[in-house]
Amino acid sequence: MVRLIALPQRPPLKTLSLAFALALSAVAFVASPALSQDVPAAHGIAMHGKPALPADFASFPYADPNAPKGGRVTYGVQGSFDSLNQFVVQGGTSSARGIRDSRFGALVIESLLARNHDEPFSLYGLLAESVRLPETREWIEFTLNPNAKFSDGKPVTVEDVVFSFKVLREKGRPHFRARYERIKSIEKTGPLSVRFTFENGNDRELPLLLGLSPIFASHTIDPDTFDKSTLVPPIGSGPYVIESVEPGTQITYRRNQNYWGKDVPAQQGLYNFDAVKVEYYRDENALQQAFQKGLVTVLPISDPARWKTGFDFPAAQRGDVVRDVFELETPAGMYGFVFNTRRRLFADKQVRKALAMLFDFEWVNRNLYYGLYRRTAGYFDNSILSSIGQPASEIERSFLKPFQGQIEQEVMEGEWRPTEADGSGRDRTVLREAVGLLQKAGYNIRKGVMQDRDAKPLEFEILVASKDQERLALAYQRLLKLLGINTIIRTVDAAQYQQRRQVFDYDMVLNFWPSSLSPGNEQNYRWSSEAANTDGSFNFAGVESDAVDAMIDALLAARTQEEFVAAVRAFDRTLISGHYVVPLFHVSEEWIARWNTVEHPDRASVAGARLEAWWSSTAVEANAGN
Repeated sequence: MVRLIALPQRPPLKTLSLAFALALSAVAFVASPALSQDVPAAHGIAMHGKPALPADFASFPYADPNAPKGGRVTYGVQGSFDSLNQFVVQGGTSSARGIRDSRFGALVIESLLARNHDEPFSLYGLLAESVRLPETREWIEFTLNPNAKFSDGKPVTVEDVVFSFKVLREKGRPHFRARYERIKSIEKTGPLSVRFTFENGNDRELPLLLGLSPIFASHTIDPDTFDKSTLVPPIGSGPYVIESVEPGTQITYRRNQNYWGKDVPAQQGLYNFDAVKVEYYRDENALQQAFQKGLVTVLPISDPARWKTGFDFPAAQRGDVVRDVFELETPAGMYGFVFNTRRRLFADKQVRKALAMLFDFEWVNRNLYYGLYRRTAGYFDNSILSSIGQPASEIERSFLKPFQGQIEQEVMEGEWRPTEADGSGRDRTVLREAVGLLQKAGYNIRKGVMQDRDAKPLEFEILVASKDQERLALAYQRLLKLLGINTIIRTVDAAQYQQRRQVFDYDMVLNFWPSSLSPGNEQNYRWSSEAANTDGSFNFAGVESDAVDAMIDALLAARTQEEFVAAVRAFDRTLISGHYVVPLFHVSEEWIARWNTVEHPDRASVAGARLEAWWSSTAVEANAGN
């Protein structure tokens, strides 16, 4: 039995630091210019066009407003944690899951608007009951819901909103700082309204991202120490409070019976469990065993081998464990071995291209994954945004014209595909072609070892953190060895893995970049030249490309759906032509196993299952309104 340790709540702070308070007041309370009265207040906004749901919508399509409340759920994750502050660099990648989480939902920290995951990118009222956004997108104004409260009973105020943006701009993770630096002013325009003005409307996604930004209780946070790891449970406005924490092992959330937003349409049918626990396990095998014993009740599975063969235990045979398959209607994303181009070895694109050719997907898929995977080619496969199989349109060509020399011709014509081997694990045709590329880069095989002109061997380290990653790396190592290329597989614990990734201390690492139907500013954090030199960013490849930077700008500035699709496809072509990743594989569906004590709605979102819409089959309340 794991002992739970209840942590005390931070007492309200009586004062802010003088410098911070003065800066905050200067930003928040500048004189407001005359407002544009011809911009009406709306219940929601969309990246392109108008939101799909009307003002009187009852709930999001993937939520059941009659779902019962009660019961418990336990999620399991691999790794550990040493912080409850996920919004800063220190501990940001090793913080407890669930506080504000893409998988488990925003249990504690909410935002002004809530995302409907059944649309490409549309937002609806949450802490803000309405929003005003002109077509030019040079500013956005939010009006707070007068009922919005933090879990300690204090109201959510404009001052809290301004404080949140200020502290994240000063001390938040790099992507927060990069976004908020583009805010020209923040003005309190009424007792419950706040307006953000930008330098211009070129970044058309920025106003929506502000709507999704976390809002903190300013009276509980010391801005001087905000950038430090902490195990003090945060006060939030969300449907749960943190009940107990055992650092590195588990965190338990208790549903707030006095949650202010229980009647907000965007929250109907969501957050139904009375208690949510997140348990941490050292590796995938331990996590799987915990699930088999019922210690974990819901388990997303990404490994086809586990999905195919891992359910012969008694509970599954009795029918107490259910396996659900959810069809995905969003881009597959990119999962691959990442070349750290900051390393001299991988600075040469020909070397990267040759090494990527040597991954025999056909052999790996058959021998390790029961043939259940499909090969990934680009960064937006399985969607209208993919450039694969599509010759560049005239709009794309206009975007890419200044960078023609950087885009490979077959990529421009939509003819490029990852190298397809014969599945033997030693396709001689592929091996000869890879050797030819390496020779152009100055390498040759001497005495069975691939060496450069100075007789230095071609060798590198692959950093991994799990048995599944290690197994895949071993398969790749075997294929590289055929050409005398030596690889060292370095398996480290979760804390060291996160630390080394954060400062880009690796030659090669595995990573997955998920994608949506509305890619935007997160691409800066993943691929921009600025992010390449920013510790804690997701630019693991170290990409510094004017073409990539320009295409990110183009997709952010797109005003029509046609322009947006063209810009994303052009962006896809720049990344593919750079050969920054060995593209691996994907499935077009999501696999989740659950004990039958947990139920879910009949339909999922286009992005897959939303766990915050699930409920306990043992719940006793009649409906979500009670």
